[in-house]
Amino acid sequence: MTVTVSLPDNVRDALLENLLALPDPALDIDDAMARTHQVFADLPLPTLRTVMDFGRHIDTPGVMLIDNLPTEPNLPPTPADGGPCRAKTTFVAECVLLGLSGLLGEPVGFITERDGRIVHDIIPTASGASTQTSQGSRVFLKFHNDIVHDTSGRYDLSNPDFLVLNCLRADRTNQAETWYADAREILRVLAPKTIETLRAPLFRLNAPGGYVRMFAGGKETYSEPVPILAGPDHAPEISAAANGVRCLTPAAADAFETLQRACRADEVADVVRLEPGQALLINNRKGLHARTQFSAEYDGMDRWLQRTYIRRSLWNIRDRAEFGTRRVYA
Repeated sequence: MTVTVSLPDNVRDALLENLLALPDPALDIDDAMARTHQVFADLPLPTLRTVMDFGRHIDTPGVMLIDNLPTEPNLPPTPADGGPCRAKTTFVAECVLLGLSGLLGEPVGFITERDGRIVHDIIPTASGASTQTSQGSRVFLKFHNDIVHDTSGRYDLSNPDFLVLNCLRADRTNQAETWYADAREILRVLAPKTIETLRAPLFRLNAPGGYVRMFAGGKETYSEPVPILAGPDHAPEISAAANGVRCLTPAAADAFETLQRACRADEVADVVRLEPGQALLINNRKGLHARTQFSAEYDGMDRWLQRTYIRRSLWNIRDRAEFGTRRVYA
C-alpha cells in the first residue's frame, strides 16, 4: 500500500503563508531551491525525516503520497496547449513541488524533455490524446519508468532517480488513476524462468515520445539491448519505455507481456487518484508507473499536474550538462 504522510492544517497554513511571498522559480531556480528548502526545513521533524528517508535508503517503499499540502489560491484555467501557464500570478504549486524535490535530491531539466524546464506541466492535449506520453488521456499509459534519450545507447543510466507529481487540478470526474508497481513486489509474483529472461539483454527501449516527435522526425529511436531487471532480488532496478519496447526473441516478448500483466495484479499495484493538495513521490528505479485513461475537454478545467525530475547527484551526468545550469543534453 502507498505510504501516506498527511500534514496538519497548521503546518499547511504556515507553508502557504511563506510560499505565497516567493517569486516565479523560473527566474532563478537555484534561488528558488534555497528559499523553498528554508521553508520546508520547518516541517515537523518526523515528517521531514520520513520524506528524506524515502529518498536516501535502499529498503524504503518506491512511492509515497504527501497529503494536505498548500494549494494555489487563484488557480487560472488549465492551459489547453499543455503549458506552461502564462496567467499564474502566484507560484505556490511550483514552490511546493521544488520544496519536496529538494528533500530528495537535485531537480534536473533534460533539454530533450520540455525544453529543459525544471517544472513540467502535465496536461492533456488534443494532439497528444492517444499517445503514450504525459499529454495523453484516451489511452492507458503503460507501465514504464521515465527514461531519456542518450547518445551512449543506454536510456536507463542518466535518467531521473525520482519524480514528484503535484496535483493542481484533478480531472472533472476523478477518473485518472496513477498506478505504481514496485519491482520487489513484481518479483514475488513472476516465475523464475520469466525473471531470468527479463534479466537478459533482450530488450531495446524506444526513446520518449517527445524526443521521437521533436528530434527524430517521428522515427523510432531504440537503445542498445538491455535487460528489464537488474540488481539483487532484494533491491532490483527495473526499466521499461512507455513509447515502446522491442523484444528481441519470442521468449522475451512473452516475458515482457507477463510483466505488464503482473504490474496490474492486486497484490502488486498501488493505485492513487491525485487531488489538489496532494503530491506523489515516485522512485523511478525501484518500480514502474502507469496512468489510466480519463476524460479531457480542453476547456480550462482539465487535469493539471506539475512534475520534476530529480537526481540524487548531478555529478555523474556532468559530461552532458549545460555549464552553469541544471539543464542536461541527452
